[in-house]
Amino acid sequence: MEQVVHINGLNLHLVPSKKYKTITIVAKLRGQLNRDSVTKRALLPFVLRQGTKAYPTREKLQHKLDDLYGASLSLDAGKAGLDHVISVRMEVANQKYIENESSILKESLELLHEVIFNPLTDERGFDETIVNRELQSLKQQLRSIKDDKVNYAQQRLIDEMCAGETFQIHSQGYETDLENINRKNLMEAYQAILDEDVMDLYVLGDFDHEAVKQMIETTITKSKTAPEQANVRAKLTQKQTGESEEVIEREDIQQAKLHIGYRTGIVYRDADYPALLIYNGILGGFPGSKLFLNVREKHGLAYYVASGVESYTGLLYVYSGVAAEDYEKAKQIIAEQFVDMRAGEFTEADIAETKAMIVNQVLESMDSAQGLIELLYQNTLGGRETSLETLIEDIQQVEKEDITKIAANVTEDTVYLLTREEA
Repeated sequence: MEQVVHINGLNLHLVPSKKYKTITIVAKLRGQLNRDSVTKRALLPFVLRQGTKAYPTREKLQHKLDDLYGASLSLDAGKAGLDHVISVRMEVANQKYIENESSILKESLELLHEVIFNPLTDERGFDETIVNRELQSLKQQLRSIKDDKVNYAQQRLIDEMCAGETFQIHSQGYETDLENINRKNLMEAYQAILDEDVMDLYVLGDFDHEAVKQMIETTITKSKTAPEQANVRAKLTQKQTGESEEVIEREDIQQAKLHIGYRTGIVYRDADYPALLIYNGILGGFPGSKLFLNVREKHGLAYYVASGVESYTGLLYVYSGVAAEDYEKAKQIIAEQFVDMRAGEFTEADIAETKAMIVNQVLESMDSAQGLIELLYQNTLGGRETSLETLIEDIQQVEKEDITKIAANVTEDTVYLLTREEA
């Protein structure tokens, strides 16, 4: 039911639904991942949420949200394949359910415009006190990554596996960049985002289409980005897979982290993508998968073990926590599960159960307003023209030979082990 309209230099996505008592508004600003700009882009959500010209403090901004019947506002940034995406999210009460109220949605859209297009600035750039404070917040966040050894190991795997590729770039930025960021060059980066990023604006809920379009026409303008640019995608370049590389690093830890990266050659828009989802589900996507049953339950070699797919690049990962002395054995048993997948060592019952769990995940996401918007945006980013319902149908139609075809082309790229000093 999604309707897409090109208006005022942005892509407006109208998603009607009577399921929710609220209206959800999400703006997505998308630019290609770039090492020179990523840290400034990661910092901007921290700065933008501190105040605007009309609401120059966080407290005044919160008071305005409270006046809108307790509307919520959040900003964040992240990596989606080769893109860096800044998200601004609002959830507001639906004025249909409030007596003698007719302006909540328009005021909310005006506030969204205010946060994105009218931040607290002067002729020299952003407010210096705010920038300096948020630089410290981002520094703490970056340093905390190393404290979470699972996420840190995954980041290090991608560093090694995707060395020289765009996907290697850290979405949250780099601590070494922070000392060179100031109010002036952050303002320049912000202006470049307004000029060059593709903006998608999602409005989901029970509303009148024409009324919302008119509100957007008079409220939000994204200049200098032609609508046809929305489908221009960065070319995915990956190194040629040769021999698998092994990287071992040591720290003062008890439980070793064994993360392995593979290349599948299949991305979200490809016809084989539903089969890849089922391949991953049987391999390690769910409790009861081959990795869980064999590496953890049968051999007791892992505290946790699972696999996952990066849909925009076709990378597949195995994550596991193992005892340092069990590294070689765990690696061997993990490798055996890939051999079994190529040999078709799984049943029709495994396929049916995995299909049901994947479909249930999609349906659960669609039950949430934010989850549904993320799924629809995944379609936009991934260049998939079919509906979510069609994706579910495609998943149901996958057969065993489709899965073994996927298995035959999965290649191991990099093994990364983070283990203790004396191991």
